[in-house]
Amino acid sequence: MRVLIAPDGFGGTLSPAGAGAAMAAGWRSAAPQDEVDVVPLSDGGPGLIEVLAAALPRSQRVAATVEDPLARPVQAEILLDGTTAYVESAQACGLHLLSDDERDPGRTTTYGVGQLVLAALDAGALRVVVGLGGSATNDGGAGLLAAMGVARLSGDGGRAAPGGLALRQVERLEGRPDPRLADVELVVATDVDAPLLGLFGASAVYGPQKGASPQDVQLLDAALAHWADLLEAHLGVAVRDVPGAGAAGGLGAALLAVGAVAESGIAMVQRLVRLEARVRKAQLVVTGEGRFDHSSLTGKVVSGVAAAAGAEGLPCLVLAGQVTVGRREAAAAGIDATYSLEDAVGLDAALADPEQELAALAARVAREWSR
Repeated sequence: MRVLIAPDGFGGTLSPAGAGAAMAAGWRSAAPQDEVDVVPLSDGGPGLIEVLAAALPRSQRVAATVEDPLARPVQAEILLDGTTAYVESAQACGLHLLSDDERDPGRTTTYGVGQLVLAALDAGALRVVVGLGGSATNDGGAGLLAAMGVARLSGDGGRAAPGGLALRQVERLEGRPDPRLADVELVVATDVDAPLLGLFGASAVYGPQKGASPQDVQLLDAALAHWADLLEAHLGVAVRDVPGAGAAGGLGAALLAVGAVAESGIAMVQRLVRLEARVRKAQLVVTGEGRFDHSSLTGKVVSGVAAAAGAEGLPCLVLAGQVTVGRREAAAAGIDATYSLEDAVGLDAALADPEQELAALAARVAREWSR
């Protein structure tokens, strides 16, 4: 049997490559006769550089030291493939860079993402693709714009503090984005099409997982509404209702405001790793991620893989840390069965040894599905 294993990463525990290796090892241990092809994936979030570096053999990783969500130095990199540079925003503003007690979208910043974009320009890129996902921020991309030359000024003329809540104190913007952007194609590769504001916007949907309380969500949403007005007045671009503007805590809004175009992250990655061709050679497709929930069904790795499998009439399985999607919803998305580490061994055991437990789960699934 020919099996394609195509997972995303599992939160902060396993990278896409790590998850793929664990699942493949488990499957082969239970069904050694099967031919297993592994293709790690990303939808623009954590793991994007790792995934694309493997798929683009002539690409080069370029190291950069940037600021993390709390303005501390962190090692990151861009991927340069000819004149195209790929930026993984999570390397600078990712939730995995913070401890649980540091999560606070009211004060975290995307400044480091702006530094990564500048590093891409310094490397001579003519096309810059910024992958969004897994962020710890809700600052509307204000930090990114500050790194690129757009300052936020408060009523007394001083520079406003970083973070989403401080946007309420910004009276005006000063300065223009780096002029090199005018000659560069800027692309936002995102896993969501969320608007900036409202019930389905950046603050309401993603703020809580970044540490925002219900009261914080209301304050952050109001701050982003004010920020959208400032962006439109200063840059002449209305972004509040544009799909994808709410990605990565509104980082999408800032990038769109400086001329970026939005693209589905998973569609881009699938094309670069030639997923469709690999699916056509398979008889069974297996994917996975840390938490398979309702957001997984729109624009993320699992939904993209399931669609590719469905186009070829192949069964698709999901292995996840947690599963909150019901059978009917999963079936409607083209998923034949789901399996969770939480149900198999409990979350504590899964977190204690994610590689081993994911391999064991894959082995159990292989014994059920291999033929």
